[in-house]
Amino acid sequence: MRAVALGGGHGLHATLTALRLLTDDVTAVVTVADDGGSSGRLRRELGLLPPGDLRKALTALAGPQAWAAVFEHRFGGTGALAGHAIGNLVLAGLLEVLGDPVVALAEAARLLGVTGRVLPMSLEPLDIEADVTGLEEDPSTVRRIRGQVAVATTPGRVRRIRLHNAAHRDQPPRACPEAVAAVRDADVVLLGPGSWFTSVLPHLLVPELHDALVRTAATRVVVLNLVPQPGETAGFSPERHLDVLSEHAPRLRIDAVVADADAVSTPDRLRRAAKALGADLLLDTIALGPAGDRHDPDALAECLRRAVGSVRGR
Repeated sequence: MRAVALGGGHGLHATLTALRLLTDDVTAVVTVADDGGSSGRLRRELGLLPPGDLRKALTALAGPQAWAAVFEHRFGGTGALAGHAIGNLVLAGLLEVLGDPVVALAEAARLLGVTGRVLPMSLEPLDIEADVTGLEEDPSTVRRIRGQVAVATTPGRVRRIRLHNAAHRDQPPRACPEAVAAVRDADVVLLGPGSWFTSVLPHLLVPELHDALVRTAATRVVVLNLVPQPGETAGFSPERHLDVLSEHAPRLRIDAVVADADAVSTPDRLRRAAKALGADLLLDTIALGPAGDRHDPDALAECLRRAVGSVRGR
């Protein structure tokens, strides 16, 4: 099974960890709009793709081994290296020396013993811009805010996002050709979980990637978050996540929606929202531990297996 997972950060890490239990042919397509922390510093100082989400995807596909732990280690202290993950610095060096992000990520994957692939959704850094309400005395006033960190942490309500080429704002974002080909040729494509406006939806705003997602013959599965994210999706119901997805990509049809049963208070509403996108709804216990804020890789893998089998049977 050729599986492609689109996203970023911890959400994509959870999906990739589950997919590794199902197939060795996994491709991660990763957002490149991060402008905070170690990634933001390296992006501003060197003009490179932000490496943090790419690093997380690589270590998820590498599994628990020594080099993966080294890649995730962050320097302490108060000096110039404070806060930088070793993997971010390695990727920054590979990007500078090799020039081609696809080649650099393939070399990092070889170093980590990764059998799948990690690809950026674009070969150039991108910027996120959002329309947000609730930041003024008049709650209906719309303010435009820019930057991944600003959007992810806004105390307002995100209404819509746009994506820009960081260097040429008048040009639409351009997709990584290898990422487009991976989506087009996949057997199953996964969107989510993750930060909805800053990790999941951006993939739908890159024109070539959007068209590939619309046209692919793959089974398209959306994995919903376990809890709303403070800031960008505070107060969102599970079905609201699907509504927002449809608003940003009205041509996209989905085959299956996977959600944790304990995170869905009104299953009938979510089932109707999934059906509006053409999807079956699969509810199961896929959260890990009593906190319920992390996906259980084994349970998620089994649920994904059933989702794909159900769609193919249909």
